[in-house]
Amino acid sequence: MPKEELKDLLRFLAPFPEEIQERVLWLREFAWDLYPQANELIYDNYNALAFGWSVTEKQGHTFCSIAVGRTSGNVHFGFYWGAALSDPKKLLLGNGNQYRYVLVDSVAKFPEAYIKTLLKEAYAYSLQKVKDPKQIVNGKTIMKSVSDAKRSKKIKQ
Repeated sequence: MPKEELKDLLRFLAPFPEEIQERVLWLREFAWDLYPQANELIYDNYNALAFGWSVTEKQGHTFCSIAVGRTSGNVHFGFYWGAALSDPKKLLLGNGNQYRYVLVDSVAKFPEAYIKTLLKEAYAYSLQKVKDPKQIVNGKTIMKSVSDAKRSKKIKQ
């Protein structure tokens, strides 16, 4: 499924307020437009809706992602291998061994130019992780998991 295929994602976003949906869809468009050759991997889990872009069909090759917390409504634009990125402005949050992110409160405050620089580095790093070039596939949307949890309640803003 290409970038234009939104049916499942819109269904997964339905429990969230409209403002969050719009912000998430803007971020999705931002990532897809920069990396149309990448693959979108979607995880609709009980605690978060998360989707990211990978050079293969594997999560371990993901270079960026968007996550929305089910109870908090927080929106993250993150980097699967963010701890390996340079991040000269120190905008990335998180202190684990791997994942780093920016909290996206609004599209207007999103550091677009800076994130583009980090994305370029993250994409190159992700490609380096691929051991077999035959694993590289282009432009798919892949449903990786769907939680059985009910999604009927709206998140409070």
